[in-house]
Amino acid sequence: MSKLTDKNSYTVIFAIIMVVVVGSLLAGVAQTLKGRISENERFEKQQNILYAMGINNNQGATDVAFIPATEVAEKFDTYIKKQVVIQGDQITEDPEAFLIDIKQEASKAKDDPNYQRRLPMFIGEKDGKTLYIVPMRGNGLWDAIWGFMAIDENLRVEGVFFDHAGETPGLGANIKERFFMDPFTGEELMSNGTFRGVTVAKGNNDPRNNRKDDHRVDAIAGSTITGDGVTAMIRRDVAMYIPHIKKLINEQQ
Repeated sequence: MSKLTDKNSYTVIFAIIMVVVVGSLLAGVAQTLKGRISENERFEKQQNILYAMGINNNQGATDVAFIPATEVAEKFDTYIKKQVVIQGDQITEDPEAFLIDIKQEASKAKDDPNYQRRLPMFIGEKDGKTLYIVPMRGNGLWDAIWGFMAIDENLRVEGVFFDHAGETPGLGANIKERFFMDPFTGEELMSNGTFRGVTVAKGNNDPRNNRKDDHRVDAIAGSTITGDGVTAMIRRDVAMYIPHIKKLINEQQ
């Protein structure tokens, strides 16, 4: 006479019970951590925005050191004077603009041509200069890339921060390293009143990046597709903000 545990039905029932129990436990853990996860995401975004402004804990020439999570909320409130949302021709102040998911907004605009996507922007002040910090999101070789660009009142790049989901280590993943990000600082975005952006270019013929009016920075060797993704991301996303930044600058003059 076979044991109950030898039957196939027992195995199936046991497996179902374990799936339900483990699933419930995981759901409970996820719900418990949800607030903490959201808080960490907020801190990370604030760190990235501040980094683009040049607010960081860098010490050496190659450091990429963010303001610690324990200090970032206070620093963010100190340097970011206003958060706004651009929708159509309207610019409205919103203290939680940084919570807007620009990926979702882009998807909505793609699905519905009549949808006016919400564009979050952060207006900061550093060393007496007003800075406009805008988010970007695009595609690299393997997955998403994203970042922030701080723009000054002369429509020059004050600083950038880039990150990625899965670019190749030692190649495309280097978009978040200082040797790639630092040369963007000082680059002009406009030429004769027309937005040009900044191109990640091979054969830039300016290895020290002394020229700031050529709209070009050096590419990372072996990372053409990732570099092209950064170029496209800037041309597409930053371009959307330029008319509104111009408007705000003119209003302040």
